Amino acid sequence: MSIFADQDSRVVVQGITGREGSFHAGQCLRYGTRIVAGVTPNKEGEVINGVPVFNTVRKAVDTTGANTSLIFVPPGSAADAILEAADAGIKLVVCITEGIPVHDMLRTYRYLKTTDCRLIGPNCPGIITPGVCKIGIMPGSIHTPGSIGVISRSGTLTYEVVHQLTSVGLGQSTCVGIGGDPVIGTSFIDCLAAFRDDPRTRGIVMVGEIGGNAEEEAAAFIGAHLDKPVVGFIAGLTAPPGRRMGHAGAIISGGSGTAQAKIKAMGEHGIQVCENLGTIGKFCKNIFQGM
Repeated sequence: MSIFADQDSRVVVQGITGREGSFHAGQCLRYGTRIVAGVTPNKEGEVINGVPVFNTVRKAVDTTGANTSLIFVPPGSAADAILEAADAGIKLVVCITEGIPVHDMLRTYRYLKTTDCRLIGPNCPGIITPGVCKIGIMPGSIHTPGSIGVISRSGTLTYEVVHQLTSVGLGQSTCVGIGGDPVIGTSFIDCLAAFRDDPRTRGIVMVGEIGGNAEEEAAAFIGAHLDKPVVGFIAGLTAPPGRRMGHAGAIISGGSGTAQAKIKAMGEHGIQVCENLGTIGKFCKNIFQGM
């Protein structure tokens, strides 16, 4: 099994006729993802990588039975693209777009709470169930099927962790990049709960970073509700207060959001914390071996 994405995911790519959309749609197709439609206004009738293009998500859903959306729409229009997908009955939206205004995402987040549509992202690499499908921009070649779930706020750190897991013989059940913006659709806790209920997932790696309190809340959830082993890593140990580091949400404000506070919370709730990214593969092997 897996979480959120599997062989039944039928994907429509919003923004498929753009450079990024067409390239990554092709990569996903080659991995085995079932991309059944693309959407770009005023481009209906075109075919990209063998995929038919429609003017609207509603028509794409009605024609092809798409249930998942992958968004490569520019920041100024991306929030509306998410809302269009939700209104068309899409159940999972993966938004890769970076730089969406926070006010746009607050409006979108509130609306999605009234629907049964799950959003992953924005500003994320997407989701992959190794050997089955990838919905996003992650390099498929470094992933291998297995029993370790991976959740991360950082795309590039996800790739590094997955590469090391694969190199020590630890395959992955599903890997989710939840995104590094202040307002995102799917949280650490959402993924942890799904991994808890997934019988294939035997252990979890959670990759956090400075800023906010999502990691502290996730640690408390793990301590109270999860009996599967969890390895944690926090990026930003040397980050200075008040300076944004990479992601829009990665900023230390006052005395909150520090790497030290997050590592302390993880340790208090039974999470095995690796403080050296270069050794996380071997660290995980020691925790998860024999699973």
